[in-house]
Amino acid sequence: MSLSVIIVNWNVKDLLRDCLRSVFASPLDPPPEVIVVDNASADGSPAMVQREFPQVNLIASPRNLGYAGGNNLGAAEASGNFLLLLNPDTRLHPDALHLLRDYLLDHPQVGVAGPQLLWPDGRVQSSRRRFPTPATLFWESTLLEQWFPGNAVARRYRFEDVPPDRPLAVDWLVGAALCIRREAWQAAGPLDESFFMYFEETDWCRRCAAAGWAIHYLPQAKVVHYEGQSSGQVLAARTLRFQRSKIRYAEKWFGRGWAIAVRLFLLATFGLQWLEESAKWLIGHKRPLRRERIAAYGQVLRGLGVGSEE
Repeated sequence: MSLSVIIVNWNVKDLLRDCLRSVFASPLDPPPEVIVVDNASADGSPAMVQREFPQVNLIASPRNLGYAGGNNLGAAEASGNFLLLLNPDTRLHPDALHLLRDYLLDHPQVGVAGPQLLWPDGRVQSSRRRFPTPATLFWESTLLEQWFPGNAVARRYRFEDVPPDRPLAVDWLVGAALCIRREAWQAAGPLDESFFMYFEETDWCRRCAAAGWAIHYLPQAKVVHYEGQSSGQVLAARTLRFQRSKIRYAEKWFGRGWAIAVRLFLLATFGLQWLEESAKWLIGHKRPLRRERIAAYGQVLRGLGVGSEE
């Protein structure tokens, strides 16, 4: 049964090279089809792929389609029975591909299998999730979590009550590496491109589960993830996209009232952080750092304002 690997790249040429090397070093029969969708990179990524990996199907988009748009474009070109959505800032352990594919072959009710993600130093990354509740949107990755780290809402959301070395049926998995049965992809439909970045895999897994497919975490398959190397290049933009996607998810799954509440909450909390940094700047505390943070929080606040556009 054939596997198509889809990698969406934006300006991480060197990491992409290492990722592709790990894919082609993986013993898999038949060998995987590999598709790279380049989102208008300016670092020479397309030329590197053409020069060093001529066997790759390279799709060079003239504009940045985001994670969702890029993967949808790659999936439309893919011919495999299974699709592996793989971030370019990853490196596969040698047996990861066949473990993921064979798990889906052996478990016909499972639509998605995801590996254990590792930091480069070998520590386990948090990648298992329950579906967000309205409470999750206020308590996870917000100022409240900074004030109350390890709060019960965030811990439950991240499955921190279950050891990371245990195979597990989950609600959704972080999208750095997702092995998807084609029938599940067709049942759920493509990724929702209104989520430019973040929450698109959450939304898709929710639709996949609603279509009757199980989603499993397989810790025996391991993938190193250099998290946030593409999206982290512009931190304020990354934060803004994450929070906009959170609001979009709230509106899609919980209704407009919850979306308004989340937006107002985020405006209030980022406003507090902007005021705190401004006060520290006024008293002369690490002014270059404070100036940078004031600008970043200001950009996020403007972007989250009512009527703001992508």
